[in-house]
Amino acid sequence: MVLSELKHYEISSNQLEMAPYVFTHSLYSGQRWNHLKAGVDGVDSRFKYCGSKRKADETFHMNSSNFVKHQLYVHDEQDDVHGHTDIKEITNFCEDHSVSVSPFSAQSYLPVLDNPNSPWNLLSLSNKPYGQKKIKRTVSMPQTTVDTSSLLDGVNATIRRTSSTNSFPTLRFRDHVWTYTQRYLAAEAIEDAILENKPIKSEGNVDGMHLVQLLISCAEAVACRDKVHATNLLAKLQANALVFGSSFQRVASCFMQGLTDRLALVQPLGAVGLVAPATNINAIGFEKKEEALRLVYEVCPHIQFGHFVANLTILEAFEGESFVHVVDLGMTLGLPHGHQWRRLLETMANHHGQSLRRLRITAVGQCFDQFQVIGDELEAYARKLGINLEFSYVESSLERLKPEDIKTYENEVLVVNSILQLHCVVKESRGALNSVLKIIHELSPKVLVLVEQDSSHNGPFFLGRFMESLYYYSAIFDALDAMLPKYDTRRAKIEQFYFAEEIKNIVSCEGPNRVERHERVDQWRRRMSRAGFQAAPVKLVARAKQWLGKLEICEGFTIVEEKGSLVLGWKSKPIVAASCWKC
Repeated sequence: MVLSELKHYEISSNQLEMAPYVFTHSLYSGQRWNHLKAGVDGVDSRFKYCGSKRKADETFHMNSSNFVKHQLYVHDEQDDVHGHTDIKEITNFCEDHSVSVSPFSAQSYLPVLDNPNSPWNLLSLSNKPYGQKKIKRTVSMPQTTVDTSSLLDGVNATIRRTSSTNSFPTLRFRDHVWTYTQRYLAAEAIEDAILENKPIKSEGNVDGMHLVQLLISCAEAVACRDKVHATNLLAKLQANALVFGSSFQRVASCFMQGLTDRLALVQPLGAVGLVAPATNINAIGFEKKEEALRLVYEVCPHIQFGHFVANLTILEAFEGESFVHVVDLGMTLGLPHGHQWRRLLETMANHHGQSLRRLRITAVGQCFDQFQVIGDELEAYARKLGINLEFSYVESSLERLKPEDIKTYENEVLVVNSILQLHCVVKESRGALNSVLKIIHELSPKVLVLVEQDSSHNGPFFLGRFMESLYYYSAIFDALDAMLPKYDTRRAKIEQFYFAEEIKNIVSCEGPNRVERHERVDQWRRRMSRAGFQAAPVKLVARAKQWLGKLEICEGFTIVEEKGSLVLGWKSKPIVAASCWKC
């Protein structure tokens, strides 16, 4: 509703009792409409300003000298080109018509307000125009004059306009009352309508929205290198983002840590980049990381989903083969005990025992001590199952991997397995990833299984990455909230020692130190196609849904097929995508 377009107002019996009053102290012109909020018997209870009622502490009689000297009307006389009617004229006029100008005299208003033809009753919100006549707009700035005698005699008001562009309307005190009354009542009506139609939000939603606003504002301040403003916002976040709070409070605490680390590296305005590269400012111990990874595997279906799809694909590739070889990039982040390969050995012992003569597993990564322990355990387990297993490892990062590091034999089928690993070699120049994919292509694997986080955390702009990662990890923390009790220490370890580390790397690090460069499955499809790989559709959606149904986890996880890939999601939000590729 535009106030300037309001023409008529419905004034109830209570509203008709309104009369002007002013404070004894002076007010600036922007507060003049406050004079309209007093009625004959005091303050109308319907008038509100910012949700609170106000009463007139001081009033004065309009016949007093204070009225003549008040700045409000002195200013109005200066603004009007022709000048307002003299105060004495108003007083004499009111005396001739037996109308008192005292704002608190009930008798002075009732004869006029009770009259149905009174000018106050003429100003209604009905469909009848003011004074029973419509006002036509003209191009010029007309002068409006009102026949006051006809108004007070209860006759329809007549309005005369002149076409002079230099003339201004001669307004009387009652005109000010009427004009500001319209504006105030219109504003109150809009405010009441907004309050009535506003959806009711729970306290948790309000707190969540407040945290979102704080996080985004803080991220913008950090991006603009406004350390003072960012520090103030981080102090507010620290008071609201609780580690054992709601799901969004917990994820906000992780992002707050990342923003704090990034702010510590920010240079003053005018400088370029960060103060110094840092791999991890607040690094946690290896034992805590290992325990958190184990808990993620046991509680969350993300890694298990990747293992399930990869093992089925590998078994299909090894069907009827005697010599098979698996190259595992990263060995599932160094997950203890080699859970993926234990399940593969069990399945192969039951279905491929007769044809399988040798299985080789080669781990690639820098976790030398872990690989050695895992290899010994897997070889011992394979001997119990009657499978000939040869385990080896290549102590090298993927970026420095060379083709000769991986030994291959003739007549053996090669499969490459990558679980949440290749995104670590995605850089701005894309050279590192291209070199790794080139080496893999030269090995000529029968199939390459690729499992990665399905989210865009590798954008060129910090704020874009921040918003995307906030949305992604909010879904993960929401799933954890549904799977584990509020004060479960397992959930706190998973969030603070695993997912929080990913969040901090995305938010606080730049350049080669930022290794959590997750990308969507569409982007991976383009990258793999440029490297010479062809997509091999994963037709396991039915079996994957059956597997998900057997897991003892809460409802909300979904598995869908998207352009030949299987995507695990939480309430329609993609989390992990699995795809297969051939040379």
